[in-house]
Amino acid sequence: MAGTPLVLLPGMNCTAELWSPVLQRLGREALTPVIDGADLEDSVHRLLARLPDRFALAGLSLGGIVAMAMHRIVPHRITRIALLDTNALAPTDAQRAGWQQVRDRLTGGLTAAAYQTEILDLLITDQHRDRLAGPVIAMGERTGSALLARQLQIQQTRVAELPGLHQVAVPAMVLHGERDALCPAVRHHEITAAIPGAVLVPVPDAGHLTPLEAPDAVATALGQWLRA
Repeated sequence: MAGTPLVLLPGMNCTAELWSPVLQRLGREALTPVIDGADLEDSVHRLLARLPDRFALAGLSLGGIVAMAMHRIVPHRITRIALLDTNALAPTDAQRAGWQQVRDRLTGGLTAAAYQTEILDLLITDQHRDRLAGPVIAMGERTGSALLARQLQIQQTRVAELPGLHQVAVPAMVLHGERDALCPAVRHHEITAAIPGAVLVPVPDAGHLTPLEAPDAVATALGQWLRA
């Protein structure tokens, strides 16, 4: 694994700061590119054009969805994969409609930071709210409404990745906060069951943004995965 670049994909309306506490604990650097594009496929190809020939890949939430799509498209470039607080199913019609409503509100003046504030209870647990509310909202502010609107469009165009996950033949880890209100445990059990040899890591007392809420646990799990 030594010398292999590490790529960490943040979730929707999040930035590289999502991974900072984990990287500090790992004592290493990583590439943390922005997820952007007209749709899921476009976002994948934009990322691949900027990334090394081969790399270890981890993604959280939307980052995990994009990571699964990247493996589906170019499995030979990915040396190992970690999927955090994510979902391998296609979106429902209700989800697509909800995301469209948010996109319409962004066009009408809603800011990405204001939207992050609206959904804060889905992102972090009450016990971490005082410590993390400011940094999480700040990630939305740095993302901005235009990029958030495109990331919502990527969400709208995602597909079911679960049926193809049996083809993953590299070391795989699936990690989730046990109190994740957006991507519940059952979604991660499905992913783990689909990937041969995948390791499931539930993180107690953590919600959706595990790298911020439980950086010690996430760093330990990623370190073990990188050495597998």
